[in-house]
Amino acid sequence: MAGLRDQLLKSGLVTEKQVKKVQKEQVKATKANAHRPATPTVDPVPRHQEKVERDRLLNQQRQAELARRDLEAQVRDLINTRRITPEEGETPFNFTDGGKIKKLYLTSALRDQLVRGVIGIVRFDGGHAFVPRETIEKVRQRDAGAILLLNELKEEPSQAPDDPYAQYQVPDDLIW
Repeated sequence: MAGLRDQLLKSGLVTEKQVKKVQKEQVKATKANAHRPATPTVDPVPRHQEKVERDRLLNQQRQAELARRDLEAQVRDLINTRRITPEEGETPFNFTDGGKIKKLYLTSALRDQLVRGVIGIVRFDGGHAFVPRETIEKVRQRDAGAILLLNELKEEPSQAPDDPYAQYQVPDDLIW
C-alpha cells in the first residue's frame, strides 16, 4: 500500500495533506475496532444455562462425596466403640476376605461366638475387627460391603428326642 501511495504522490494525483489525513483515519479505525468488544456470535443465555447445569452437577457430586465420607465416619466410630479385642489362641478359624481365605488363631470361646453368630468380622482400617451382632446390623445399614462374616444366629444345640446319635460324644478337638 505504501507503494501505491508513493506512486500517487509522485504523479501528483494526491497531496501530502490528503495522505496524512487518510493515514490518521485508518489508525483511528483500527484503534476503535480494538477497543470495541467483539459481537457475540452465540447467545449468552445458553452459556449461562450450561454453567448453571455444570455447577448443579458438581454440587451433586460434592454432596454425594460428603455423604459417603459421613457414612464412613459413622461406620468407623461404630466399630471403634464396640470392637472386641481378640486374644491369641490355638484354635484356627478360616474366613474369606475379597476372595482370599484368611486364617486366624483364636480362643475357643471367641471361635464359638463367631460360629454361633453372636459376633462377626468387619473390614476395618485395612484389616478386620470383631464386633457384636447388633453393631454389625448397624454397619449393614450404612455400608454392607464392610461386613466380612456374620453367621446365622444359633442357640446352643439342643438334643432332639429322636436323635439316634445323642448317646455318642463329639470329641472337643474336632473342628470342621
